[in-house]
Amino acid sequence: MLHEPIVSLAIIVVLGVGAQWLAWRLRIPSILLLLLAGMAIGPLSAALLPAGQPILNPDNLLGDLLLPLVSLSVGLILYEGGLTLNLREIREVRSVIRRLVTLGALVTWILAGFAAHFLLGMEWKLAALLGAILVVTGPTVIGPLLSHIRPQGKVGPVLRWEGIVIDPIGALLAVLIYEALLVGGVQDAAGATAQALLMTIIVGGGLGTAAAMLLAWLLRHYLIPDSLQNPVSVLLVVLVFVISGELQHESGLLATTVMGIVLANQRGADVRHIIEFKENLRVLLISALFIVLGARISTTDFAYLNWHSLLFVAFLIAIVRPASVWVATIGSGLSRQERVFLCCVAPRGIVAAAVASVFAISLEEAGIEHATTLVPYTFVVILGTVAFYGLAVGPIARKLNLSTTNPQGMLFIGAPAWTRDIAAALHKRGFKVLLADTNYEHIRAARLAGLDAVYGNVLLEETVEMLELAGIGRVLALTPNDEVNTLGSQRFLRLFDRANVYRLASASEARADNAAPCDMPGRRLFASDATYATLASCLGSGWVVKVTTLSEEFNYEDFRTLYGPHTILLFIIAQDDTITVITDEKPIEPQPGQSVVAIVNPDELLMMS
Repeated sequence: MLHEPIVSLAIIVVLGVGAQWLAWRLRIPSILLLLLAGMAIGPLSAALLPAGQPILNPDNLLGDLLLPLVSLSVGLILYEGGLTLNLREIREVRSVIRRLVTLGALVTWILAGFAAHFLLGMEWKLAALLGAILVVTGPTVIGPLLSHIRPQGKVGPVLRWEGIVIDPIGALLAVLIYEALLVGGVQDAAGATAQALLMTIIVGGGLGTAAAMLLAWLLRHYLIPDSLQNPVSVLLVVLVFVISGELQHESGLLATTVMGIVLANQRGADVRHIIEFKENLRVLLISALFIVLGARISTTDFAYLNWHSLLFVAFLIAIVRPASVWVATIGSGLSRQERVFLCCVAPRGIVAAAVASVFAISLEEAGIEHATTLVPYTFVVILGTVAFYGLAVGPIARKLNLSTTNPQGMLFIGAPAWTRDIAAALHKRGFKVLLADTNYEHIRAARLAGLDAVYGNVLLEETVEMLELAGIGRVLALTPNDEVNTLGSQRFLRLFDRANVYRLASASEARADNAAPCDMPGRRLFASDATYATLASCLGSGWVVKVTTLSEEFNYEDFRTLYGPHTILLFIIAQDDTITVITDEKPIEPQPGQSVVAIVNPDELLMMS
């Protein structure tokens, strides 16, 4: 029964999404759990079960469709990655990215090729091809890592752009080496390589640009109904990928990447809803691909996991990546910490596996000896780099002060006087706070109080791009305009988990005194009757924001007795400096040892005394 196709497909989906959720709960990179889950139902289950058959065998399940489906999925992932690339965010690091994907890629290819020859004993031709395959890093691995650690500064955009742009470049380089292997002869190989390079750029770049402009034109002129915009987008991506690949071998990845980048950076049509759909599709595709990748490893491939291959992986991590980054970032203006961090992120993923598998089959059919070794050595590199970078990148980023594991900072949308009082109280306790407002006097007052503040409308993309969100884990919409609070919450749902986006209750919600509608974005802050008018009135009439540490002798009940029943509880700070935002969803009872942040009426103390 376990070998029924429907059961195998269900296993892939359940394990893929389950591993993503478990990784989120455990706060570890999801790609580690995805690979381990894939290996558990693949080679490990084959070794442990009496029948010697794995629970999941992707080659038997999909047959000849496996590699085409993997390639098409990678094309969709690169398209989604291209949609996230905004040219404005890389003004200061454009030259760094350009050198990383050109000069850095060349250094990686040369050093990896030499290492493959001398450490793995591969012939020069195959070593050169393996070096080209290992040039790629890829968004399937870089994206989840960046989402997990959320580095600050310039390294995030640099790695995101490099990871997406390097995939088609690495695949193209591998195609050129492959063509040279098949042609033979220096002059013939050079001619074939130059022709293949030119055709790939023309076909892939041209079709990708044309498809993006066509989709933008259709959207701009309302020729596609809202319900079909995402399906039509997928249709065009698949069409471009296939046609480009048919016209020029392995140019489909370049075509989909270019299509995403062009579509994201045109200004005629709004494509944010397409980006949100593709983000959800990307999670599903990455989950399935890494489960399949892990399950596809055979027990015989473990024979290649020896000290030669481990030394090869160590050489890639300790020598090749630092060398390529250091050469590409000379005079770049990046700080030493940022350059060190870039040296520590270069995991290989599904693109390398797919390219290696395709070329190994083709070269074996062409009579190239030992071509099959490309696949197991590539898998060893994938496993080694994913394991190392997945476990090491987070601690390294925190050591370099470029990231925090569980960001506790807060973005306040709106910066009137009472909001500044709340932000100042949290800032005094060591929490990062950032305020954004369209009223410059509010921003000026916040800056004079020593608070980070940005002048601008968060409903505009330009303002969101200005925000330094490293260390920010929650968004609180606190403007006097209920519609702005709702729209602001909606905008930040794509940057933060839904559980970390909050807004004030509207006046109509406060009058109704019931639960927030399920279709309203943002969790309702503090209490159902805690509207902008209520909070502004309290703090404007002498109430203050007070931080109080509870104890066994002075518990929360004593606190409420002291300050009265009308006290408005805002936050609870635990002893490990994690903060809980109070909402109207369910009552929370602060415990001794915790600190409460509340709006209190000092007159209550005077009346008691």
